[in-house]
Amino acid sequence: MNRQPSPSFFQQLRQLFIGKARDLRDEQIFHRLTLVAFFAWIGLGSDGLSSSCYGPDEAYRTLGNYHSLAIFVAIGIVLTILIISTSYSQIIRLFPSGGGGYRVATKLLSPTLGMISGCSLLVDYVLTIAVSVASGTDAIFSLFPREYEPFKILVATTGIFLLIVLNLRGIKESVFSLMPVFILFVVTHAAAILFVLIGHAREVPTVYHDALSNYHMAKQSLGTMGVLALILRSYSMGAGTYTGLEAVSNSIPILKEPRVKTGLLTMRYMGISLAVTVFGLLIGYSVFKLAPVPGKTMNAVFLEALTASWGRNIAIGFVFITLLSESVLLYIAAQTGFLDGPRVIGSMAQDSWFPRKFTVLSDRLVTQNGILFMGILALAVLWITGGKVMILIVLYSINVFITFALSQSGMVRHWWQVRKSDKGWWHRFLVNGVGLIITLFILASVVITKFREGGWVTLIITSTLILAVSLIRRHYNYADKLVRRLNVQMFNRVKEIYLTKPDYTVLSEIYSNDEKTAVICVSGFNGLGICTFLKVHKDFREYKNIVFLGVGIVDAGNFRGSDELHDLEEQLKGELEKYRNLARHYGHHAEIKYSIGTDVADEIKEEAKTIQKRFPNSVFFVGQFLLPKATAFQRLLHNQTQFAIQNRLSHKGIIMVMIPIRSHLHVEMTR
Repeated sequence: MNRQPSPSFFQQLRQLFIGKARDLRDEQIFHRLTLVAFFAWIGLGSDGLSSSCYGPDEAYRTLGNYHSLAIFVAIGIVLTILIISTSYSQIIRLFPSGGGGYRVATKLLSPTLGMISGCSLLVDYVLTIAVSVASGTDAIFSLFPREYEPFKILVATTGIFLLIVLNLRGIKESVFSLMPVFILFVVTHAAAILFVLIGHAREVPTVYHDALSNYHMAKQSLGTMGVLALILRSYSMGAGTYTGLEAVSNSIPILKEPRVKTGLLTMRYMGISLAVTVFGLLIGYSVFKLAPVPGKTMNAVFLEALTASWGRNIAIGFVFITLLSESVLLYIAAQTGFLDGPRVIGSMAQDSWFPRKFTVLSDRLVTQNGILFMGILALAVLWITGGKVMILIVLYSINVFITFALSQSGMVRHWWQVRKSDKGWWHRFLVNGVGLIITLFILASVVITKFREGGWVTLIITSTLILAVSLIRRHYNYADKLVRRLNVQMFNRVKEIYLTKPDYTVLSEIYSNDEKTAVICVSGFNGLGICTFLKVHKDFREYKNIVFLGVGIVDAGNFRGSDELHDLEEQLKGELEKYRNLARHYGHHAEIKYSIGTDVADEIKEEAKTIQKRFPNSVFFVGQFLLPKATAFQRLLHNQTQFAIQNRLSHKGIIMVMIPIRSHLHVEMTR
């Protein structure tokens, strides 16, 4: 009786923190992993809601002595939230498979503009993680004496590590664990806003009259254009409020079916909750005629004013719990970067802008490389800036508006192009057109305002990333050109042979399991696989049996539903059948073996056990495509799968031969 080997200490430790591998054969796997609208709102909406902790604050402070004008800013912010939410709802309908700003700009504008949009979004997500964790840490440490401040950076680092582990476990697990704090934030802030509207109902109408009075005062000292400029500056300084609204369109694949309906509902939850919270807070500031207090956030000042008439213990308890929920929600807001950042990287990797290993899923069916990449970059930013929120805030909220503007431009162009075939094009065109004007204005305002303060650093970082991914894409284009040339060469040599299905019953009857068997590992019917087979046929004539072993890789691009997995399996089977026909044409007994999984080497190792039982005298072969004069950097861009397979099989005592295939190699077809 075969016994499974006990897991190593490292494997046990990994299972403890990350969890056991998920089974792709589980029919309920997508049901277990995807999110309904409510949980998607928690996972994706935390970034937007957390911005109510600093967006309204910054807008209100910018008004200086004319705080009553906040009502006009509040109306502008709410309208902007609704317009951006509506425009992204249109993106969700037009791109039901997801992709967000990167896909929109790529498909509707150009691949280069799509790349710029994707790079901008990635830098924004890295900063989202760093800013959120740093802000949350600051808020928590504000409850303790100042002598504890040197430990801030360590606590923030620990926070990012915990978020990395949570996300490596899985999307649903990370969302469920953060749900209580999110709900606490929503309940406490809803209670505060309702108390203002109900408990101070008589004072709420005076906000409008105070705003008019304040407007006339400001007009006398600043002039009409000066007042308008002040309101617009305040409005643009609250731009951080809108970050996170694009998250749903990037994360459609993780939503429950029907995904578009779930995405639209999630978008509605996010837009309404953010608009109500921001508007309620700004009205609250105005009702109590608050003035900034050094060392305190405007939310803290507002809550203290709100609870001034309550009992002391109740007031202190409510303020403490509410501010604590804000602090922890800022940590949760980093979740958006971990959910959407790896997904954007995966989409860009599919298009060869990033190393293709970023499309790979772990055995927990998450984009592990992307999660680690985002976490490591966020940690680097955190340590370089010393976790200082003021520095991070300057870097933040520029890039997301580059993506917003490109997305809106793409949608405007699309509706104009389909105006003759789509009867309702004009109101969709209008929504995205207004969204484009607004996002361009905010982008220009934020860049001008923050450029000298350090915003130029963000633009340099983004430009550096754009240059790096352009070099990566250039290399992949070069490598793909060589691969296509090999494909054409090999297809021309064997054309029509692999499509025939002659009767080789005689061959099937005379073969023996004890004959030497060549197990050829292939990734699909391509030039590399054909070339490898022809080399085996020519140089290893004693191998009478041929087994073609293929693995269908489940990655970020095709892990979208059970139908996609079934299609992947059927496609792989069809391609292996072509190899079988080809081998039989050359006089071999040929069989095929296939599976689907997330790791080629692991799948081949498992299939090797079955194959060796059937064909005990077998040797494994794999082709290795060699690039001429490949540099160390170029080798890093390839998965080196052959060496991983060799490593797995050698530990099982299985012989594997690696056949080098040069791009200019010519193989003679001999019988």
